Amino acid sequence: MSCVIYDCDGVLFDSLEANRKLYDHIAVSMGRAPLTEEELRYCHMNTVGDSIHCIFREDAETEVRAVRFLKEQVDFKDFIRYLIMEPHLLETLSALREKGIMTAISTNRTTSMPYIMERFSLQPYFDMVVTALDVERPKPDPESVNMILGRLHVRPEETLYVGDSEIDLGTARSSGVTFVAYKNPAISTGILIESHREILRFLSNELPPQAPLCS
Repeated sequence: MSCVIYDCDGVLFDSLEANRKLYDHIAVSMGRAPLTEEELRYCHMNTVGDSIHCIFREDAETEVRAVRFLKEQVDFKDFIRYLIMEPHLLETLSALREKGIMTAISTNRTTSMPYIMERFSLQPYFDMVVTALDVERPKPDPESVNMILGRLHVRPEETLYVGDSEIDLGTARSSGVTFVAYKNPAISTGILIESHREILRFLSNELPPQAPLCS
């Protein structure tokens, strides 16, 4: 393998609590109740624009106000402190780079991603970061992964994609890269890892081969 691409939320970080606090803040500020668990699950995996639409799907006028509130009064830095980095991440990224394997991030996050990279000093560990702002069609469309493959000059068959959601699985399928399910057996297509260290085992041929990705 030449490249490992990571999702952000749920893979690099346990970000559920951070997303809960962010979207509850927006919801309550607009005069509605905090998110339901179903709404939180949706917002945890989708773009901020789609999440706002989901939260205020029955009130178009409030949705417009919420978008304005998000742009003008919400500071994403206030919520990044609730992110928890996944165990063994940095040591695994360092080991990959020592092996000459490129690393990238494909995420549906938007303006918060630069703050995350800065707060956790992640810049040296990644060759490229693609957010929903960098593409016309966010995940599960293959555009973000194809952008990474083109920029880093690697082929799909030389690339792993590590994700924790159906959206990530769809992204891997649509772009033709090998999918690695992180802590979510429900979406595993042949490779399931519970720790970032297991990526190194896979690259040493210690994990079973990937099951075919069929549509």
